[in-house]
Amino acid sequence: METQTQSKTESCSQCVYWKASGDSEGACRRQPPQAVTFEVDDEVKFETRFPTTAADDWCGEFEAS
Repeated sequence: METQTQSKTESCSQCVYWKASGDSEGACRRQPPQAVTFEVDDEVKFETRFPTTAADDWCGEFEAS
């Protein structure tokens, strides 16, 4: 079985679709935000969010910024 790794130059922090929200994490904006449901005080709330990724994460849809 072959293990695939990406170079630091193809990490989330270098991708055109990524927006930093801290020193080492940010939001991937490759796809529209996803709906998230959660319960607060016995009431269901809805929110949309982009996936949070680490700056050194990577995926197969990298595009250089």
